Amino acid sequence: MGAFLCRIYHISNPPKLEPTNHTERKLKALRFGCLGAAKITPAVLVRPAHTHSEVVLYAVATRDAKRAEAYAKEHGFQKSYGGETGYQDLIDDPDVDVVYNPLPNGLHFEWTMKALKGGKHVLLEKPATNTAAEAAAIYALAGRKNLVVLEAFHYRFHPAVQRVKAILDSGELGAIKNISVDLTAPEGTAPEGDIRWSYDLGGGSTMDPGCYTVNVLRYLASSNPTAVLTARAIPYSPRPEHAQVDKTFWATLALENDIIGELHSNLSEPKIFGIIPRMPKLQARVQCEKGSVEIFNFLIPHYYHYITVKPKGKGKRRRVEKAYTFKGAAKGEEWWTTYRYQLEAFVDKVQGRTPQTWVEPEDTIANMKWVEAIYAKDGFGSRPASKYVYHEDAE
Repeated sequence: MGAFLCRIYHISNPPKLEPTNHTERKLKALRFGCLGAAKITPAVLVRPAHTHSEVVLYAVATRDAKRAEAYAKEHGFQKSYGGETGYQDLIDDPDVDVVYNPLPNGLHFEWTMKALKGGKHVLLEKPATNTAAEAAAIYALAGRKNLVVLEAFHYRFHPAVQRVKAILDSGELGAIKNISVDLTAPEGTAPEGDIRWSYDLGGGSTMDPGCYTVNVLRYLASSNPTAVLTARAIPYSPRPEHAQVDKTFWATLALENDIIGELHSNLSEPKIFGIIPRMPKLQARVQCEKGSVEIFNFLIPHYYHYITVKPKGKGKRRRVEKAYTFKGAAKGEEWWTTYRYQLEAFVDKVQGRTPQTWVEPEDTIANMKWVEAIYAKDGFGSRPASKYVYHEDAE
């Protein structure tokens, strides 16, 4: 309990950098510009930046100039841009090195392509795009311009999920047979009118929590699906505008090496008796030839998680593990969040260093391919492709 409370305190109140690091910050810092005033930005960028000597919160842009100014003041950005040209004005600022893009899914492609066109590295919220073709186009442009783009699957950078994969890769439990992943949110997490219920903006359960379940499945299996065997989804509401927006989905996938994957996500778990909010489901379970391993809270393990290993056989005992830091690593503290580990890796990559782990372009493209495949199987269809057209002669 003491360790838990200590983590909570440091997550909410990250230690300030030592004074000796401020000179280093001025010399090496990457200046981040943020598109929009998303609720997730403080957790993903603002608080982690306070403990990274090579990150400066430089600028923020929103469609409303007053909101941008207030957001900048509240979160410590040096500049703000607003109005109809606010996003582009931020990209055009020659002092911006990196663009953080947490805009609605349907705007990811357009503004990431524009940021790359402007010579900026991009930290891109997941899911990267509405379609696999758009993701491929982003990485093709980034490659031509020698720029870094990272799809922000933050959980991948934390020691907890990497420990689960290490157990599987060690061979201790034998070959993987089945992987099931659940990620749900209680009713009210995405209220009426939330962008996650907008088809045009790339909304839906398979796009939001669902893209995590696909990613966890592929990551732990160390392989890609070969087919979507079954898929079923329930629409957000019976209204025509929500006909293609899924509230919850279930899918069964076949993967390489005879692995079966079972996925479930729900953006709005109904309350018990209409009154009591349900606890979110955040589990990944792996059944193997010689036992099983399960992680509770793979999504935000920095608050609390546990890994349960159940080997089969005489004399084999069940054990519970936790992993908040990498053993023997020079970087990392027990209170570092998934986002802080992610920021460390992103900065390392941009600065030409080798990150502890990385989400490769092929990984992002494949993830979108299988999100689209699930939508094709359940009949809801892929989210609409962006109308933005990138012209090569504009480079």
